[in-house]
Amino acid sequence: MKKLVRIWLPLLLAVAFVFGMFVESNILQRNTIQPIVKQRHSGKLDYLIGNIRQNYVDTVDVADLEEKAAISLLKDLDPHSTYISAEEFAEMNEPLEGNFDGIGVQFNIQKDTVYVVAVIAGGPSEKVGIRAGDRIVTVDDSLIAGINITNNDVMKKLRGPRGTKVRVGIARRGERDLVPFEITRGQIPLYSIDAAYMMNAETGYIKLSKFARTTYKEFQDAVAKLKAQGMRNLIFDLRGNGGGYMDAAINVVDEFLPNGSLIVYTEGAHRERSEFHASFRQSCKDLKLVVLIDEFSASASEITAGAIQDNDRGIIVGRRSFGKGLVQEPIMFPDNSSVRLTIARYYTPSGRCIQKPYKQSDEDYFLDLENRYEHGEFMERDSIKIADSTEYFTTGGRVVYGGGGIMPDVFIPADTSGTSEYYSKITRKGCEYQFCLEYTDRNRAQLSKLKKAGEFVKYLKGQNIFDQFVDYAEKQGIKRDTKGIRQSRKLIETQLMALIARNVIDNDGFYPIIQDIDKTLMESVEIVEKKSLKSL
Repeated sequence: MKKLVRIWLPLLLAVAFVFGMFVESNILQRNTIQPIVKQRHSGKLDYLIGNIRQNYVDTVDVADLEEKAAISLLKDLDPHSTYISAEEFAEMNEPLEGNFDGIGVQFNIQKDTVYVVAVIAGGPSEKVGIRAGDRIVTVDDSLIAGINITNNDVMKKLRGPRGTKVRVGIARRGERDLVPFEITRGQIPLYSIDAAYMMNAETGYIKLSKFARTTYKEFQDAVAKLKAQGMRNLIFDLRGNGGGYMDAAINVVDEFLPNGSLIVYTEGAHRERSEFHASFRQSCKDLKLVVLIDEFSASASEITAGAIQDNDRGIIVGRRSFGKGLVQEPIMFPDNSSVRLTIARYYTPSGRCIQKPYKQSDEDYFLDLENRYEHGEFMERDSIKIADSTEYFTTGGRVVYGGGGIMPDVFIPADTSGTSEYYSKITRKGCEYQFCLEYTDRNRAQLSKLKKAGEFVKYLKGQNIFDQFVDYAEKQGIKRDTKGIRQSRKLIETQLMALIARNVIDNDGFYPIIQDIDKTLMESVEIVEKKSLKSL
């Protein structure tokens, strides 16, 4: 089981790479460096570079020196103050801004290896079985690992016109050889809302993957649609949401809180306290609310959950969030490179800071989730170690804590009940994704007649889809394991049906099916329909 959970952990690197966690702010312009002008208060770095430019024995690339110096300076500040080269600047905004053609992954380069940190739901890579945690070693038979490849070079290799194909060789934990995939590039949709549907007559479900430019409008539309279908309760799923624009989060929270309620404030050593309050929107004021979070919910997601919790507006369910509470501001340079400099901290309405400690090495900081897993935090609430024992109080007088994410009101442990060694083997090899892709291709004419998730479940069970998959897995080298098959049958069968439905009708098919094995979601339905904050 430990191996299974570890395949999630590379996702936390997305929190450092995907600048879905930064907020919009004013752009500071830096004056260009003057060639060695001796001034009484001139900084050592400018002075030194000026001398190198004029006096060094050989010709040097001053721009390269400045870039390396900037990276070195930021390294010892905090994990989220980051230098961005001019080549990477335009690409980094795409996850929050618009559409592009490619394979649908977010990646990071660590130790000269390209790690997949997130796979875009419904995109080309997910449809063939590529997962977070995979390492891309080859692209079209060209080695890209161990050659000092840059982010820009990787994007050039993976992106391309829709309809074109790219072959990748994937190193996957537990597999001795590279796993080959052929991906057909397509347009990558960058919607914020992955799913919005009614779970029953009164309870609606909205899953938000990021806080992007279009989030607020998407959220308004989703709420209006579900209200028209009778929604009186809302389960708002922020699990795996790494953040995004702060103003998008504020606008969403504004729909739930009474006018004048404090949503969040920021403050830094050189920045005065800046407060953000709710206005008169309140389209969701009468909805009973549950917000789902987990260890991958970060930044703007934590602002949202913290505001709901501190104002006693809803119930927070799941596991402790990531703990990213630093505000970055862009500093632009004349060559279009930039720095995201941390200038303040976020504080929830009760006054708690959600930022986890970072006065250690960057490696320790980004291994935090693995450490949480190792000491049992994903399974037992009592195993949670908080960094700040100070008591803060919600508007209703409940005690909450800061110093490392948002603590849920109702803790739900990670569900491992359906896992087995057999399940581990098929997931490590990506068998379920490849099977579903091939099955969909062979049976698309019949599957295209199905329009709703329930229709897929009925049809696929009638086709004995699970037995077909076990035969397929055996041909792929996964031996039958009677005990493992029995233990993991519901988990595997549900995933197969959900993936096939997604291949045909996208997320409208996937989420209503996969919910049956989502323990946190199913318990949240009971909570939102039966509990009140007074009973916590």
